[in-house]
Amino acid sequence: MVEATVLYATITGNNEALADRIIDQLHLAGLTTVKQALELVDPLTITAVNTPLLVIVPYTFDQGSLPEEALDFYDDLSQVDLGGVVFGVAGSGDDFYGQDFCTAVDAFTTRLLAAGGQQGAPSLKINLNPTASDQPAIEEFTRSLVQALKN
Repeated sequence: MVEATVLYATITGNNEALADRIIDQLHLAGLTTVKQALELVDPLTITAVNTPLLVIVPYTFDQGSLPEEALDFYDDLSQVDLGGVVFGVAGSGDDFYGQDFCTAVDAFTTRLLAAGGQQGAPSLKINLNPTASDQPAIEEFTRSLVQALKN
């Protein structure tokens, strides 16, 4: 059984790289995972039974917009009951955008909470491509998610 589903959206490859680092940490914790592009998943199919842990890794487009390929998923989340689903949201962005830095992370966190999901870790925001200096934050993010899943 898959214990963690990691969904990502990326233009530059940075968010997929971040998703891969999160998956590596989930594997080290002994969890099985599936990774999919966000636009390929129907949120109406997500339940606590088939998705006990959901990680979303979206990018923020331009000046604070959600990725176009994630809009349907985001909108459909308003119709989903995520009771029993532990979630985490992480994203890579460019701090050049100031107050719009990684706002898609905040938007998805708010929407997942409104759908009844349980936030298992504080949202994680990485500047540009994840590097070795980001690894401790990625490990802490993942550790918190795994702990929340076990509780």
